Amino acid sequence: MIRNPDPLIDSLISQLAPVRPMRLSTGLGRTALSLAAAIGLVVAMLGLRGDATPLVLLSSGLFLVLGAAASVTVIMMGRPRVGSEHSGWLWAAAMAALLPATTLLMGLIHGPTAWAESDPATGMACLAMGLLFGLATASVLVAWLRRGAPTSPARAGLITGIAAGSFGIFAFSFHCPSNDLYHIGVWHSLSVIVAAVIGRVIVPRLIRW
Repeated sequence: MIRNPDPLIDSLISQLAPVRPMRLSTGLGRTALSLAAAIGLVVAMLGLRGDATPLVLLSSGLFLVLGAAASVTVIMMGRPRVGSEHSGWLWAAAMAALLPATTLLMGLIHGPTAWAESDPATGMACLAMGLLFGLATASVLVAWLRRGAPTSPARAGLITGIAAGSFGIFAFSFHCPSNDLYHIGVWHSLSVIVAAVIGRVIVPRLIRW
């Protein structure tokens, strides 16, 4: 028995609504605004640090590059297409990993004094603030993924956490008073690592189709 498909097609069409296309420039712009907002909040609420040594500039630059690379990857994952590669952020992660790796090596050389020099009390505050100010970027990227169609939610969650943690600790670096290698290499790097773990666990549940 042949059924007339027109009513079914008409009912499906009647439920359609126009959707704004997900442009790369839009995702990048929103992410950049989230970073600017985080920096503005750090400066307004906590104040600007007095100086910045070459180590601070170098480490902050590494976190900025990692955050940017991870953010671009997440934005692209929200717009899947055949042949897309999502591995570019790994190069930035490899560069940023030199910071904690160098810190670990120096710590093994200098022994127990390295932990004390990292200033754990201030370090815990940096870790918490990095996660807190990274929420601005995390919220933007999660909202973007919810609109899109990421084919690998677990990986998207991991990279979202890396982007948020990197931008969060970069923003807080405008205030953090420490110039010590052990402090930056341990606690600022931990902010990214912890954010990555949180993103891997929580974000997939928020963006599941």
